Amino acid sequence: MPVADDAGDAEQVAEPELPLLQLSAPVPPVADSPSELQRVAAALAAGSGPVAIDAERASGYRYSQRAYLLQLRRAGSTTALVDPVAFTDMSPLADALNGIEWVLHAATQDLPCLVEIGLRPARLFDTELAGRLLNMPRVGLATLVAELCGARLAKEHSAVDWSTRPLPTPWLEYAALDVEVLVELRHLLADKLATAGKAEWAAQEFEALLGFTGPAPRVDPWRRTSGLHRVRGQRPLGVVRELWQARDELAARLDIAPGRLLADSAIIEAAIAMPRAKQALQALPGMRHRRARPHLDSWWEAVESAVTADDDQLPPTSGRSEGLPPVRSWPDRNPPAAVRLRACRAVVSELCERHDLPAENLLTPEWVRRLAWAPPQPVDAESVAALLRDRGARRWQTDLTAQALAEGMNTQNSAS
Repeated sequence: MPVADDAGDAEQVAEPELPLLQLSAPVPPVADSPSELQRVAAALAAGSGPVAIDAERASGYRYSQRAYLLQLRRAGSTTALVDPVAFTDMSPLADALNGIEWVLHAATQDLPCLVEIGLRPARLFDTELAGRLLNMPRVGLATLVAELCGARLAKEHSAVDWSTRPLPTPWLEYAALDVEVLVELRHLLADKLATAGKAEWAAQEFEALLGFTGPAPRVDPWRRTSGLHRVRGQRPLGVVRELWQARDELAARLDIAPGRLLADSAIIEAAIAMPRAKQALQALPGMRHRRARPHLDSWWEAVESAVTADDDQLPPTSGRSEGLPPVRSWPDRNPPAAVRLRACRAVVSELCERHDLPAENLLTPEWVRRLAWAPPQPVDAESVAALLRDRGARRWQTDLTAQALAEGMNTQNSAS
């Protein structure tokens, strides 16, 4: 409530700052020997209930997405920190966690690196995904902890290089805090899902995550180079592609994040300049960076390859998303599909409002576009549901959408 001061001005009473989340016990030593791993495994196996798990990678520093630190916490045992780099065999930990529900935040980020070291859940609960299904406006871990647990989670070490050895104690404290209240958060979110009638939806989503090992490879990933919109013409695009691929191969070999070898801005700069000699390439500001300079021969070889390539070896000026033309071209290229897409989007929007869901969690935009571009025949609830299931939709999604989508497309077709 506003209060007036002596001058008659109104001030807003400041919200009290939430207490900073603290560890309930001193930061544990990092397990980096077989005996310590056995100790951690035994302690976790003796605990009860779900186990909170988090992994720290060195994104932005390393090319690989391997785990450089594991944090685990389960009721009845203290938080454990494990250095997975120190082990070639994580089976003691895998055996201890077998059959236990894992609680992760943003599971698709951590599951690939956990599977890589032999850790795969039989059951899981994703706190970020639960927040999305509840249509919470912000679903970052710190936000959920603040809103539901009433504590402030420090994030000052979120972007550090976790491949550093030894890891500083403040970093370890930060890492341990990520699992300190994760199980408590899981229970609070589960209660909310049950109250909202979404517990079964969440269960199906979590089950679908169990086989996740990483995102599908992108088509033409070089087209995601920042600043690509500034590049015009097939040959300059060829320079971008060749430099991107040369950088990616070198980064993989050296296990360094690609952007630390050569910035996207340097790739775009070279594509616009189209240098015809190594000296001209070397003179570009982006190529004078201390990490880029030692690999000038590789960069020049890539540029020269694009400059001298035959026209039929150059990339087209525009890529195709999901194999479909851009939506803006649908009214000209496939008018009935454009009409169906408008109908499908209207149906999804109405269902999201009715069930308090984000659109991307009800049906991904790609599924909706593909359905509208090439609908099944006949267009009825059963055939629409089958098409969506083939794309990966869960039962709860098809139950909510298939009938309404079929009716919406048929109504539009009749009207047109």
